[in-house]
Amino acid sequence: MSPFWLVTAVLALAGAAYALGRARVLSAAAGDHRALHSLPAHYGWAAVQMTLAPALLLYLLLLLAGQAGPVAAAAALALALGALIWALRRNTPDFRARNAVERGMMAVLILASTIAIATTAGIVLSMLFETRHFFTLYDWREFFFSAIWAPQFQGRSQLGILPLLWGTLYISLIALGFAVPVGLFAAIYMSEYAGRRMRALVKPALEILAGIPTIVYGLFALITVGPLLRDWLAQPLGLGSSASSVMTAGLVMGIMLIPFVSSLSDDIISQVPQSLRDGAFALGATRSETIRQVILPAALPGIVGAVLLAASRAIGETMIVVLGAGAAARLSLNPFEAMTTITVKIVSQLTGDNDFAAPETLVAFALGLTLFVITLGLNIAALAIVRRYREQYE
Repeated sequence: MSPFWLVTAVLALAGAAYALGRARVLSAAAGDHRALHSLPAHYGWAAVQMTLAPALLLYLLLLLAGQAGPVAAAAALALALGALIWALRRNTPDFRARNAVERGMMAVLILASTIAIATTAGIVLSMLFETRHFFTLYDWREFFFSAIWAPQFQGRSQLGILPLLWGTLYISLIALGFAVPVGLFAAIYMSEYAGRRMRALVKPALEILAGIPTIVYGLFALITVGPLLRDWLAQPLGLGSSASSVMTAGLVMGIMLIPFVSSLSDDIISQVPQSLRDGAFALGATRSETIRQVILPAALPGIVGAVLLAASRAIGETMIVVLGAGAAARLSLNPFEAMTTITVKIVSQLTGDNDFAAPETLVAFALGLTLFVITLGLNIAALAIVRRYREQYE
């Protein structure tokens, strides 16, 4: 049985279960709703749950066992028909259908939460196992403390993370240094100064930036921003002659991050109670003093969340770095030199027909785990800052 016909049969059974379950209980109660424990619709949905749940569970078990096919589909449909007959016999006026439906919905919600948690655990465990395998083949001290990145599938590799970590943090700091002030000031203007007509024009224009593919930003960095920075700043100042640089990637990434900061910050600032503004104005505060001393402290948790989201987005960016900053792994303070990040090297190490058991390939998992730990540390630090400020403000 093809998937299309299987889905069609399941939907048809669900519709029949709802209609028959509702009609049977109404018939048993002689059409008197007051004789029913629950609403008629609850009896219909209870029949749907009882019909589909066992069949879907059986089909998933057969699918996991590698037995998916016409036999599995036929077995699931047969079980669904049997469950439908049993559900109709169970549907009496005294049956607590509402409670059964609520328990079924709770089970669905618990299943959804479990899937999310299991997916996260699976990602972390897969990185942990492969990272452990990598460190059995390569010295962890050289990985964390070496300043040389030179993978070679033929010969002795040097897989130091320090130049990759430096490039990641350097580009992210430049991007945040540009995006956070611009985005925050734009949010303050839209929420506190702009009129309704101007806000309706500016906010959608800023949010358009969030929908542009990162490859387009990368091409913008490669063709426009990089050559401009090279010709106007790097070469006149004697700091470099390459269009690919940390500054190029950082500025373009900062442009990409502006809507993450501005849109979220604007929503948070707009939710600050008007009574706080009115109280500050009544005490003689100016508009700028009210924003600085009342509104921003009240909206700080949301603003920190917006900045954290932007930081996580910057750390995980790949295409802009590939096209804007190059792929050179080096330690340098010159922002007009080409550098690279952890995400770029993860892609490069897993691309091509490489030996998956080699340290040069397994290092990608160690890099990914390191990036995960850094992002987790940022979240913990932000939560600590927000909690401390909240206690002081309250």
